[in-house]
Amino acid sequence: MSFADKVMANSGSLKSTIAVSLTNYLDAGAIVAGASGLTLWQNYLGLSEVHLGWLNFISANCLGAAVGAIIGGFLADKYGRKFIFTYNLLVYMTGVLLIMLSVNFPMLLAGFLVTGISVGVGVPASWTYISESSEVNNRGRNICISQMSWGIGPMVILLFGMLFAPGGYWFGNVQSVAQLFLGTGATIEAVNVFSSRIVFFSLFVVAFIAWNLQRQLQESAEFTAQQSEEKTAGLIDNIKVLFQNSIAVKTVCFLAGIYLTWNLVASVMGFFQPHIYETAGGVSNEQANWMNFIQWAIIVGITFVTSKLIDKTSHKAIYTFGLLVAISAWLIIVTIGVNGPVGLWSFAILWGIQGGTSVQIFYALWGSELFPAKFRAGAQGLMFFIVRGLSAVWGLVFTYIYGENGEGFTIAAYCMIALLVISLVVGFIGAPLTRGRTLEDITKERYGSVAP
Repeated sequence: MSFADKVMANSGSLKSTIAVSLTNYLDAGAIVAGASGLTLWQNYLGLSEVHLGWLNFISANCLGAAVGAIIGGFLADKYGRKFIFTYNLLVYMTGVLLIMLSVNFPMLLAGFLVTGISVGVGVPASWTYISESSEVNNRGRNICISQMSWGIGPMVILLFGMLFAPGGYWFGNVQSVAQLFLGTGATIEAVNVFSSRIVFFSLFVVAFIAWNLQRQLQESAEFTAQQSEEKTAGLIDNIKVLFQNSIAVKTVCFLAGIYLTWNLVASVMGFFQPHIYETAGGVSNEQANWMNFIQWAIIVGITFVTSKLIDKTSHKAIYTFGLLVAISAWLIIVTIGVNGPVGLWSFAILWGIQGGTSVQIFYALWGSELFPAKFRAGAQGLMFFIVRGLSAVWGLVFTYIYGENGEGFTIAAYCMIALLVISLVVGFIGAPLTRGRTLEDITKERYGSVAP
């Protein structure tokens, strides 16, 4: 291949990666948009804490995404990655539209559920497609770009949330829009909740752009080749094949060992971090949100650096570095503490750095490398279902350990350290040597010349 051909090929994979990575922006954006607007919806609709608990439980952060992932993964293996890209974001836009137009709790609940399911459906297909459409020397880079999109989502939505929220710099514009639709006699609660409606509208716009880009993508060549070799298996057949193959089962255990343990920590940080900064750190809500925004900016910046190194550097070295930084962040809590600016900012910065080399990058990369095309997306969807489901349960357990005002934060920190150590040890021992190798070569080595 000539230099010009290589440049064109790299450009093509980069464009498709950016298009597919918008799914991750919409995933993380939906989680943050939902969390940041809960109080406004509570005041507008008169919701109880039980109502809020249900919204979180069925959202993109928990059950909705878990159910969607296991469905979407096996649909992507049966009908193709492009099938998901052609239809899934239409479902996402429907869910977001329901939230935007909600005037009662059932509408809001339905919107959160539909959006969450769509998020789950898209995740395994997007990771699989990025890996299958990447050149050997750019596969890690493209996965990192996808991860950057996951960081940009919360960063942008947090910024919008702060600017549009009551008292925010752009809230005057929110009031004008609300009065245009509701009239001058609207209640304060109805006007305030328009800030959340506008934030979700921004997700609707991005989803529409992403849908138009994704439906123009070509089907994965690896999926097409696999389909031409044998008759398409059903969903149940692929599940059976997955669990009947010892190599595949060991791979599931390995990836669950690194990703579940890390995600139990990360999911808590994603949802409760501003609350932790306020209660344990003693800062205001505005300060907590800005700290969270800065931390996401650090994550995006470090992920960009990682994207330049991951295809040229030992995966085990980057993986180990990230988890050592993560453990160091939590050790600060049990030594210095976070009730002062030094400890609080040290924790925030270190956790941001680890996010740029996070386990999720390697889970997405290895998860798409270590399974054959036949059930590659399905296996990832199954694990995403398990991880998001257990993370939802762990979130409830964490609140009991943490306490009402952070009195159990030190104990919670030791739990987090233990989980991160497990992820470090399992990943350090089992890190596969896949850098610079084709997916076909990796599959043949692991499963033989005739993959399952």
